[in-house]
Amino acid sequence: MGTDLTFCSRRLPVVCLHGCVASSQPLASTVGLDVLKRGGNAADAAVAIAAALAVTEPCSTGLGGDAFCLFYNGNTGEIRGINGSGRAPQAQTLDFMEGRGYSAQAPPSAFDALNITVPGAPACWCDTIELFGSQKLTLQDVLSGAVELAEVGFPVAEVTAHHWANWVAVLRDAGKELGEDLLIGGQAPKCGQVFKNTAMAQILKELGETGKPAFYQGRVAQAIVDVINQNGGVMALDDLISHNSEVITPISTEYKGVRLWELPPNCQGLVALLLLNILENFPQLKAVGHNSSDYIHIFVEAVRLAQTDALRYLGDPAHVNIPLEMLLDKSYSHQRAKDISMNRAMERVEPGPVTGSDTVYFCVIDSQGNACSFVNSTYMGFGTGLVPKDCGFSLQNRGASFSLCRDHVNCIAGGKRAYHTIIPALLTDSKTGLQKPRLLAVLGVMGAFMQPQGHIQVLLNMMEFGMNPQQALDAPRVFVQYDHKGDQWLVNLEEGINQEVAEELKRRGHKVNWPVTGHDRSQFGRGQIITVGDWWSPSFTQADSPSRVLWAGSDPRADGCAQGY
Repeated sequence: MGTDLTFCSRRLPVVCLHGCVASSQPLASTVGLDVLKRGGNAADAAVAIAAALAVTEPCSTGLGGDAFCLFYNGNTGEIRGINGSGRAPQAQTLDFMEGRGYSAQAPPSAFDALNITVPGAPACWCDTIELFGSQKLTLQDVLSGAVELAEVGFPVAEVTAHHWANWVAVLRDAGKELGEDLLIGGQAPKCGQVFKNTAMAQILKELGETGKPAFYQGRVAQAIVDVINQNGGVMALDDLISHNSEVITPISTEYKGVRLWELPPNCQGLVALLLLNILENFPQLKAVGHNSSDYIHIFVEAVRLAQTDALRYLGDPAHVNIPLEMLLDKSYSHQRAKDISMNRAMERVEPGPVTGSDTVYFCVIDSQGNACSFVNSTYMGFGTGLVPKDCGFSLQNRGASFSLCRDHVNCIAGGKRAYHTIIPALLTDSKTGLQKPRLLAVLGVMGAFMQPQGHIQVLLNMMEFGMNPQQALDAPRVFVQYDHKGDQWLVNLEEGINQEVAEELKRRGHKVNWPVTGHDRSQFGRGQIITVGDWWSPSFTQADSPSRVLWAGSDPRADGCAQGY
């Protein structure tokens, strides 16, 4: 048996002074860096990358999906966010779903047209430019790099080719005449094969010229409604016309002198903050050693507690009351941490009492100190696989995250946003006496329910173990998931974690999957990190101030890279 060379690489951190981008596709990173060099800022470059990824990685992201943005203003230190997630069609109530014969025990297929929510990404791109952009470049300027990639064509990268082929059946099941825009002769493009998408290029041009109406009104909106209704969905033109992004205030928590910022519900940034708060109660994390059995045991148990709470309380705040203040109170996590025993895995995990798939992540820091943390997704690969006529993009299946239980916090309702897995993150210095929050990093790890777990693992890799951004992304990871069929928690351990650790975790009562190798490692997410200075270095002291040198890493589990100048 030959050696598995998948992800067998040696990467070093990118270091630069003026501006830096990191994404899962080299061509998209190049597009973003070009925008910075043309006078655009971090927000401009982030949208340019988002559009380029929609072209080069349509099996993970695109115009038919959702997006979230975190922006740090280098001048004022203000941190703001945009929730670019779409809502369920107004007609899609629980009564409607039950009338169709669906229930919590028998929901529609994850790829059913009924799971298409309004695509929020195009509006999020436009709003990001309007609210946070440099105003030196027009939206048309920002999208020009993606337009060129779509018109001229690009060679498909290796990891993308693998996932494209993996999800191609979804496009075929949705109808060959629909999915042909995203195939070559009915097949997924191979690595190195040049792929063009002139239909998407035209939409990107129209979006650049006229903004949101180009997508949410007119021919594109009609094509979206037509393909959904032809396949049993109930989206109407009014659902698209009435869509809007939401400008939001991020939520955060402090950990050992730094503050981690996430977006509030309906996205699962709350999970990362709950997880970090629980882990704060275990000061021995560094002492027990990176990826030791004790370290992973504590981490796994903390994930189970945080994820259980999120699944119980997290939904659309416009429809349910979420006790954020109570959940983020350090005393709450202190009580939750008491449930963790070092000797044995918890048998069952209940939510604490309170009163009261596949995604792309990328980040940018510019020469003015602005930073943008951005995530864009169609959820499961190509989403539903339904492609509106002459549009060149597939429609997401985010509605598969809704519940059909009437009393569930995430129960389906018309105009409601689903529990959302995609989350961007940002890190600032929490030391007192600073005139404004000092930016330390933008970071993210894409990949469904892995995302908050990935955020905390790479953060601890830097903070507790002194890894640089690239090392923090390279290190083997853990993914804790709940297996509904088996009614148990599964601990997935990536290749590189010792067998002795896996055996000890089994002895403590964990259900362990080890080793996870090859392309299956995609379940551990694909991340990007840019830090300001080397504050994570073991030689850095509290008396030091981070330098203005930017350090960046890009996950070897993807095709991408970090670039700077």
